[in-house]
Amino acid sequence: MKNKRRNHTAQFKAKVAFEAAKSDKTIADLASEYEVHPTQITQWRKHLLELLPGIFSRRRETDQQEQEELTAELYQQIGQLKVELDWLKKKSGLDA
Repeated sequence: MKNKRRNHTAQFKAKVAFEAAKSDKTIADLASEYEVHPTQITQWRKHLLELLPGIFSRRRETDQQEQEELTAELYQQIGQLKVELDWLKKKSGLDA
């Protein structure tokens, strides 16, 4: 019988990673306490430490602005393609 793969919530991962970053307990202790493989805890801690500097920077705001501009551009392209498709259907006689 196969072991079911466990999915951890983001909140759980953050909690474990934060505990690992504090270094009050060893990774092995945390692994046994939370029943997670030590390698997984190390990965979560590394990910946390990589993202921490970005929390305090303005880059997140810039990235969000760029994302909104990209979304607006893509919606514009979708609209234009829809108009062209409708025109082609009408010209070809497929529009019923």
